[in-house]
Amino acid sequence: MHARSGRTVRDLRRENRTAVLRRLYFDGPMSRLALGPATGLSSGSVSNVVAELVAEGLVEEAGSVDSAGGRPRTLVRITPGSGFMIGVDIGETRIRIELFDLALTELARTERPLASSGPRTARYDVDLVVAHLREGVAEVLRTAEVPAERLLGVGVGVPGIVARTPEDGAVVHGQTVGWDAVPLERLLREHVELPASVPYWIDNGAKTLGQAEMWFGAGRGARSAVVVLFGSGVGACVVTDPMGPGRALEWGHLTVRVRGRRCRCGSQGCLEAYAGAEALLERWREAGGRPPEGADEETALTAMLTAAYPAEAGTAPDATALAVLEETAEYLGAGFADLINLFQPERILVGGWAGLQLGTRFLGTVTGYAREYALRYPASRTGIGLGTLGPEAVTVGAALLPLVDFFAQGGRRPEAEPTPPSPAWQTALRDRVSP
Repeated sequence: MHARSGRTVRDLRRENRTAVLRRLYFDGPMSRLALGPATGLSSGSVSNVVAELVAEGLVEEAGSVDSAGGRPRTLVRITPGSGFMIGVDIGETRIRIELFDLALTELARTERPLASSGPRTARYDVDLVVAHLREGVAEVLRTAEVPAERLLGVGVGVPGIVARTPEDGAVVHGQTVGWDAVPLERLLREHVELPASVPYWIDNGAKTLGQAEMWFGAGRGARSAVVVLFGSGVGACVVTDPMGPGRALEWGHLTVRVRGRRCRCGSQGCLEAYAGAEALLERWREAGGRPPEGADEETALTAMLTAAYPAEAGTAPDATALAVLEETAEYLGAGFADLINLFQPERILVGGWAGLQLGTRFLGTVTGYAREYALRYPASRTGIGLGTLGPEAVTVGAALLPLVDFFAQGGRRPEAEPTPPSPAWQTALRDRVSP
């Protein structure tokens, strides 16, 4: 049967279920009476949808509230344990795998460090990465005692550009880590022991970071933002629709100095060759600094910051470390100015393990250079700050990918290949993050 608009009755039921699930997810617990005006549905439609969702175990009762002169009203909420998602961050120093319930409560995690020495292509050997994911996914499911059949999906944030083909699904082009058209989705389906119905959602790590910060972090309330992922390298995600997926930018490979330093992508003068943590530590070493021998990048960057900004009063800063950091701040500020001039965002947010380590001690200087190099008007309207979700933001954003699709399907578990979240879902959620 078709409705007058051309949508089937099944489409309308799915949209009604999506509207109720979405409102309960962000604003619950709520009464059935409150759900009517919040979703725009009639009281009869709300009652029918809630009854279906309760019968399926997706929604549960959560106490009651007094009404004005009447019987107490029963509250309902989404059942946290009615579904689970795995978020994966294939980072540049480690692989982090986390299992979440529907309330995005972390139930289990495991981290697999990547080698801090040796050729980069060996460090990111595809077979090794896939093995880490196979073992890590099994570990978090086992730790939390969650059957694989209850997974709504696995979201994966990766370094690089993600394309899709009918044959292989998500294919990753990660030039800086030696990945040339790696059919990652096909490899995961072949080697990770999960039911064939469990979908994989693979996307750029800066993009998943941006999704998380816009929904639950420092981006909430902004109509547009650029979220910067600052780690071994640098990347960014530009968001022009608060509930849209954003667009990954290879910002780290913007040329900031013609015929400059050689970047790990093979080109010269890229921003990443000056501002990425790997390059920053290399420049400190070249200038005479002494990073700890054998330390990984995170430990070495901590040592550099401690040397440049000593905590003890009266201790002189390491002039070499401080000079390299100040030069880096200028390069980053110029890069931020380009983002401001190109996209005129309301906010620029800095995340990633290196960005969070540098923190407020460094960001003020970067902001000063950004305002110096950018056009005055857009610069005056752009706030610059740190992300608030911490180093797990990429995995949280990755876990959101299957959750978005689950709600877009009206809370129906996947039975076939996933389809991208519909524009209707993004529109329905926009009021949650808009001021």
